[in-house]
Amino acid sequence: MYKPANPRIIAPEPRFYDEPRFSFAGSLASTAAERANPWTLLDRTLADGAIPAVADQTTLMYVLHLGVGDDFTFMPDGVTPVRLRIVGALADSVLQSEIIIGEADFVRLFPRHEGYRVWLIDAPADRAAAVTTHLEDRLSDFGLDVSDTRERWASYHEVENTYLATFQALGSLGLLLGTVGLGAVLARNVLERRREIGLLKAVGFTPGNVRGMVLSESLALVCGGLLLGAGAALVAILPALRDRAQAIPIAELAGLLIAVVITGLIAALFAVRVANRTPVLLALKSE
Repeated sequence: MYKPANPRIIAPEPRFYDEPRFSFAGSLASTAAERANPWTLLDRTLADGAIPAVADQTTLMYVLHLGVGDDFTFMPDGVTPVRLRIVGALADSVLQSEIIIGEADFVRLFPRHEGYRVWLIDAPADRAAAVTTHLEDRLSDFGLDVSDTRERWASYHEVENTYLATFQALGSLGLLLGTVGLGAVLARNVLERRREIGLLKAVGFTPGNVRGMVLSESLALVCGGLLLGAGAALVAILPALRDRAQAIPIAELAGLLIAVVITGLIAALFAVRVANRTPVLLALKSE
């Protein structure tokens, strides 16, 4: 229902192809030169008359419901329908509202549009505000509006980030409950083995030996559970990561897993300390 019939079409200058400012999530590149610079795909001449086009991957998936190699048909200025073939998908860019074609094709499709209406301005970070004020002041009669690329990119991800924050909060709560439950299980396991620990101490095992044995068992249990859980999660999200071309936050995930391991070890140490306080004679009598 909300699929746009006539999205915004833009065309970069040929020298823009040499600017490494965007990364591609996928393309129809077939030669080494095209794989090195997929922007050159816009200069292709397709045998069936379709026009090569590039769009943001998020726009293709969730707005246009297309993929690399699919065709999109629209009517420029309400005349003969034109087919655009998606030859490349940008990876999470600020151009999520546009479809990009070659300049020669743009001039042929839109002969009444003169000059340029969209600019990408490269300004130092400390002078961005001054450049914005200067341009909007001097070109106000032409309706120029300058927007920061970081703000534009953040606005595209506002809804997505809201969902992610919500699920992250729920996931953190679940992880907290699971970690507390893990500690309770480890502690109960050690407390239920007080008679066994008392017998080991009676036959010559030192508290350090008992502590090392219990900690090694607990560590094996915790690490085994983490490996199984992390492996299953990675398999579940791998298709989404591949389609969205996003990197895995290795540092954050590693810190989270290490925190779970430390929590399990602390719970085991606490249980061992409680068990070691139990008198050996009392433990042997119950045994």
